[in-house]
Amino acid sequence: MIHPYLFLNFFRELLAPYHIPESAADTLAYTWLIMIFLLLLSLLATRGLKAVPGGLQNFMEIVVGGIETMVIDTMGEHGKPYFPLIATLALFILVSNLSGLIPGFFPPTADINTTAACAIIVFLSTHIVGVKEHGFKYILHFFGPIWWLAPIMFFIEIIGHMSRPLSLTLRLFGNMRGHELVLMIFFTLAGAYFAPLPMMLMGILVSFIQSFVFMLLSMIYIQGSLEEAH
Repeated sequence: MIHPYLFLNFFRELLAPYHIPESAADTLAYTWLIMIFLLLLSLLATRGLKAVPGGLQNFMEIVVGGIETMVIDTMGEHGKPYFPLIATLALFILVSNLSGLIPGFFPPTADINTTAACAIIVFLSTHIVGVKEHGFKYILHFFGPIWWLAPIMFFIEIIGHMSRPLSLTLRLFGNMRGHELVLMIFFTLAGAYFAPLPMMLMGILVSFIQSFVFMLLSMIYIQGSLEEAH
């Protein structure tokens, strides 16, 4: 992956007429770098596909196959149509998280705008899938199983559903921004070489856990919209 400074300057100059803050322009630059990296990775992995995979193709088949297995285990066979959405979010978030461990990079997921965008995609997809699957009957999901509690359950369900994107946004943002701040403190106080290494190793673990949690919750939310209302 190329160093992002050229991209940073390009985006800052490109967005300057719109009075967009430099921090937001930087986040856009890093996000585009991540997307370009994933696009090139997919092109390299699928170039010259072989019946007996090896190298990068083998690695990507393991990654994609693992995500597909988790989707089927969590959502069942009827969750397969939503595998591309889940896999795209998982890979983008994971690579974004890990990019923060590269000197000179800032993870897009440490910006609340990026995590909010991913959360809104999951929120809208959940209800679009529910309406597509059940039609007008999807509204029954918000009334609960007991008819005389329906008015109360409706408001409780609305609050619960509206809190989902907020929860997804703040959980991912808080963990990644917190890790970045801790790394900066270690670099400042203890030097730029060996002292931050334990925190960087912890950052790898946090990156995988946060991407897994976001993916798992996304699958659970979409799975819930696919179920029949009681």
